[in-house]
Amino acid sequence: MTLDMLPLGQDAVITAVGGEGPLRCRLLDMGLIPKTLVRVEKVAPLGDPIELWVRGYSLSLRKEDAHNITVEVRKA
Repeated sequence: MTLDMLPLGQDAVITAVGGEGPLRCRLLDMGLIPKTLVRVEKVAPLGDPIELWVRGYSLSLRKEDAHNITVEVRKA
């Protein structure tokens, strides 16, 4: 599953970060690295962007960019 498809309030673990060149580097620099816990906190009224909770801070990310991040849903 990709991060843009993760339901609101669901915890997941990042398994892979895709994208190419500067986009991939920027995602990694923002702390979106494999084995990191992430949760979708809010979704904008029109569905884009989404607000994530990652590494103790809120991060807004466009769905187009979130589509490059593969996650695995964390079991409760």
